[in-house]
Parts: sequence; structure tokens; C-alpha cells
Amino acid sequence: MATLSFPLPRNGFCLRNSSPRRHVFPIPELHSSIRITCSARYGSESKGGLFQFKELKSVACGIFAVWAVTAASPVIAGGQRLPPLSTEADRCEKAFVGNTIGQANGVYDKPIDLRFCDYTNDASNLKGKSLAAALMSDAKFDGADMSEVVMSKAYAVGASFKGVNFSNAVLDRVNFGKANLRGAVFKNAVLSGSTFDEAQLGDAVFEDTIIGYIDLQKICRNITINAEGRAELGCR
Repeated sequence: MATLSFPLPRNGFCLRNSSPRRHVFPIPELHSSIRITCSARYGSESKGGLFQFKELKSVACGIFAVWAVTAASPVIAGGQRLPPLSTEADRCEKAFVGNTIGQANGVYDKPIDLRFCDYTNDASNLKGKSLAAALMSDAKFDGADMSEVVMSKAYAVGASFKGVNFSNAVLDRVNFGKANLRGAVFKNAVLSGSTFDEAQLGDAVFEDTIIGYIDLQKICRNITINAEGRAELGCR
């Protein structure tokens, strides 16, 4: 764990400590624990000198505590807490293997982080894969074959799926908020519980799509769906 260190005045602030050590604040790194220590040296100075720092100690400790917690906290997007972006060099390639456990319940041993990855026109590597609860925000899948894929509980906010083939895919409880799904094919796909807030659905195909009544009402409010798509969905 990296640390930030600086000396304090002898009258000090924060927690009183007789040790002559320097003041140390750990700088949290990804996936590391947070430790905040406030200490200073005290000598034979008058009580009046120490009193001057009474308010300063609360402010200083508060500032550093907020800074440290913020640095290590997950990203919060659309009200959903997301872990920090994976630093694994092969994280994008993990979509070609997918999750081997969990599937429809979105349970996994480790999240698949596909954020900002580019799978444009991938014709075979994604087909039929289990990407349950995958993090897909801001990734590009334009023109890819994602037929029979399982994306239960995936987070795909802001991702691009233009012209993607989702035929026979399980896309329940997916967050497609602000995603570009123009020309996507959802033939015989399961869309129950998925949300499409501000998504682009122009020219999308919804033939034989499986979707619940409440979810249907919500998706039918999307004004980007053309007349043919609305007829396939059964929008009134």
C-alpha cells in the first residue's frame, strides 16, 4: 500500500500519541484496504498552544478520511455501484470464455469486466457465451453475432450494439440505458426485466420477443422504435 507522509507541528492535531513518528496517511490503491492514522508528537508545550489546533484537527482528519474513502470507492453510475475498472491485460478476451457459473441468476466467481472493449463485427467468439452480470458500459459490439448469448443482469449502459444479432438470446434484467441498439435483432430473445431508458432502438427487430406486460409498457414509451418494431412488440 502506498503512503503519503508529512510532519506535523509539535502541538499537533488528531489523536494524541506519545510516539515521535511522522504523520502518515496511506494512499489506497485498487482493491486495497483503507487505514487512516492521525498522530503527532507532544512535548511540554502549554495547553494553550494545543487548544489552537482543536478545531483544525477535526477538519484535517475529515478531509483526509473523505479523500481516502473516495479514492478507493467503486464507481457509481446510474445509481448502481460498480467496481473499479479491471487492470487485467486480458480482460476483454474473457468475453470469449464467459462465465461458467451462475448464468440466469447473474452469480459469478469474478465479474467479467468488458467496459470500453471493442468487439466490432465479431462473427463467432461471442455467440452462445454466458456473460451473466458482465460489465459492458461504453463497450462496442457493433455488427457482432451475439445469438444465444446469456446476458442476465448485465450492465450495458452507454454501450453500442448497432446491428447486433441477439436472436434466441437471454437478455433478462439487463440495463441498456443510453445504449445504441439501432438495427439490433431481438428475434425470439428474452427481454423480461430489462430496461432501455434513453436507448436508441431505431430499426430494431422484435419478432417473437419474450417480454413481460409491465416491461412491454415501458419499452413502448421509447419514441425511437419505428412503426414496424412497435407492431412486433404489440405496442398500443
